Amino acid sequence: MSTKISHSGIIESIDERCIHVRIVQTSACAACKVAGYCNAAESKEKIIDVYKTAGNLKVGDTVTVTASSQMATQALLFGFAYPFVLLVVVLALVLWFTGDEATAGLSALISLLPYYGVLYMLRHKHREKFAFDIE
Repeated sequence: MSTKISHSGIIESIDERCIHVRIVQTSACAACKVAGYCNAAESKEKIIDVYKTAGNLKVGDTVTVTASSQMATQALLFGFAYPFVLLVVVLALVLWFTGDEATAGLSALISLLPYYGVLYMLRHKHREKFAFDIE
């Protein structure tokens, strides 16, 4: 099993601290030979920010953007797993103490606002942790 996730892309623009790389993200069936006849095939263009100096790279160069699979796992935990656990815990606790399902459901949903708010405020700290690289 590979320890890196990689995508080929083209450098879109270069700032003093950031390189913007355009990648085409495809689903597994998009590479299929009959994908043109199927509605399930999809692909999306995305811009990836790589925070490093450009060196000898220039706009239009083809590069490979990589990230570790450990980084991807941590991103999924912060984005989906931890909020889900928070949602379920708050739902269960409020339902246990109040017995009102509507209050419990609303409280569980509202509990996600501070979580994602703090995550947003710490985005600059996480940017260093979840950094892409160019090979």
